[in-house]
Amino acid sequence: MSSTEAIVDDNMNKTDARSQNEVKQNGKDLESGKTSDEPRQWGRIIAIVLAIGVLVAACTVTWVFQNWQTSLQVFAILVVVYVIAFHWRWIYVAIRTGPRDFSALYCYIKILLLTRKLTKKNYVMPDMFHDLVKKHPNKACFLFEEETWTFQQVEEYSLRVSAVLKAHGVKSQSKVAVMMINCPEMPATWLGACRLGAVAPLINTNQTGAALIHSINIADCDVVIYGDQFESAIQDVAKDLKPSIKLFKYTRRPLNTSGDGVKIAESSNDFTAMLESTPPSPWHLTEGNGFNGKMLYIYTSGTTGLPKAAVISSSRMVFMASGIHYLGGLSTKDIIYCPMPLYHSAGGCITIGQAFLFGCTVILKTKFSASAYFKDCAKYNATAAHYIGEMCRYILATPPSAADKQHKVRRVYGNGMRPTIWTEFVTRFNIKRVVEFYGATEGNANIVNINNKTGAIGFVSRIIPQVYPIAILKVDEETGEPIRNSRGLCQVAKPNEPGVFIGKIKPNNPSRAFLGYADKAASEKKVVRDVFTRGDSAFISGDILISDELGYLYFRDRTGDTFRWRGENVSTTEVEAAVSRVAGNRDAVVYGVEIPNIEGRAGMCGIVDVDGTLDLDQLSQRLAKDLPAYARPIFIRVMTSIDMTGTFKMRKVDLQKEGFNPAAIKDKLFYLDVKQGKYLPLGPEEYQKITSGQIRL
Repeated sequence: MSSTEAIVDDNMNKTDARSQNEVKQNGKDLESGKTSDEPRQWGRIIAIVLAIGVLVAACTVTWVFQNWQTSLQVFAILVVVYVIAFHWRWIYVAIRTGPRDFSALYCYIKILLLTRKLTKKNYVMPDMFHDLVKKHPNKACFLFEEETWTFQQVEEYSLRVSAVLKAHGVKSQSKVAVMMINCPEMPATWLGACRLGAVAPLINTNQTGAALIHSINIADCDVVIYGDQFESAIQDVAKDLKPSIKLFKYTRRPLNTSGDGVKIAESSNDFTAMLESTPPSPWHLTEGNGFNGKMLYIYTSGTTGLPKAAVISSSRMVFMASGIHYLGGLSTKDIIYCPMPLYHSAGGCITIGQAFLFGCTVILKTKFSASAYFKDCAKYNATAAHYIGEMCRYILATPPSAADKQHKVRRVYGNGMRPTIWTEFVTRFNIKRVVEFYGATEGNANIVNINNKTGAIGFVSRIIPQVYPIAILKVDEETGEPIRNSRGLCQVAKPNEPGVFIGKIKPNNPSRAFLGYADKAASEKKVVRDVFTRGDSAFISGDILISDELGYLYFRDRTGDTFRWRGENVSTTEVEAAVSRVAGNRDAVVYGVEIPNIEGRAGMCGIVDVDGTLDLDQLSQRLAKDLPAYARPIFIRVMTSIDMTGTFKMRKVDLQKEGFNPAAIKDKLFYLDVKQGKYLPLGPEEYQKITSGQIRL
């Protein structure tokens, strides 16, 4: 099982019909120029005015007929009565959430102080890492298979990378892509590139064909360093890349650390031989971009189109990593188990950041194994571990054994653990604390569950909401657009009302800036303006959350043309374009469908085939070349037509509701047999086997 096949979708249950009706009703109110909140606001104003009038009258009468001391006593009593009578729920919430909120505030201040210190130094990640090397050069930085890489060894390797790349013309603002498996060399390679001021796009190793070409070209890469495992994928697209691009192949083998030049390169692009024949360059401060400048590109499918290159600066990586470190209660002594792919922000920024920024030891795995998860934790003496929700379900599915609790892991952190398995997971594996977090790679806001609240992905303070500028806005879940009031401003969702998560943008604050994507036009689509005041702006996540009365946040759904499958965002428009291209430009509509007891949504594609000439064998073969495994449709529905909206957009809601049940669908259905790599007919018998888990997808 590959890592991408074992990573979860963080998608939750759909919004209930009553909440949807409320949102639609708000939209109707907007059309009439009114909002449902306005009568309530006027009612509150009238009540406050009357209360103040009664208060003034009572104090005045007491002063006239008694004295001013008694009047003050009456004033104090009436204020207390008023607060208890009209704000007792706020008092209750404040008592319940005060310790949580002020604990988080303390950690947030530590994050801001760290950010301020690094801003003054204008450090980039290689500079921060160097401070740790000086502090403890012989401490283990990475544990990988049977290897131990000390902080000193990681830096020496990165300095070799710097020397080789500099000799090949890499300089500040160059783009050096890295496409490598999980291993110590992967983060050490981008560290060496960034020391020269280069930007390092981290290529998803599942990408092939058109998606891979796009990822390299959209970042305008000058160099691509790829593992030999991906030789075929790179050679397939080499002719479609710009002629000046340099393709360096890395083959993993023990390095000749003497740098005496005895190793002869096997070919002109043999990166390993270049490293073996090149001594480390002298250490120097990072050139170019600075603390707030571009450092990495991490690819995310966003809401539409092909993969987008999200910009990661040193400040952004510091904010993500320090948020989990402080709010999650990690320490510099922790040994952290990480089977997550390092080309994503979760593993590549949050967990690698624990080593590069705080000096933790990180255990790297090439791919996730459910049966080996806690065995590995015991083997390497891990004290903390990184997860993605579906991992937890796979681990729970393994047979119980004595090894379940024979480890030292005291906390796990990650995102996507479902409430339905949360308690069972922590009980079976004796986990003291789950640090569930939420945040988009390209976003400017992360939230963290800091006090083990089952099912929560974080919280928004009910008593000091202004401290951390995030919010849940009322939204039209069909369009993803915020619902505005009569003044044209957005509205905050009430407790237990679903809404879209946003992070307020403050360009002069590194922790609140929105860096967006390499593609400026794509970045603009993720910004909503005139949020609470005219002229302000916020990053809009596209994810539907809901908060309870105490401010705990729970994931509900995601808007836009994206769904999650096997831990990856799948862009429906990207898949639709690929299907249409290889199926003779037929109309195709792609959407996600739910399968019982499986996290996420499996891709389903409706294809128009009027004359019955669609070749599904050819379709499966060509999609295997153009799309990564997680993006290939699991189900095919052969249709005679596709229903369109008035603006010529394909209707997906009804298709999603019908799912893949042949008893409810007259069209021919097919499912992807993973072993054979081809589509087979889907009838009642196959449907029953899929839903019962006898057929694994």
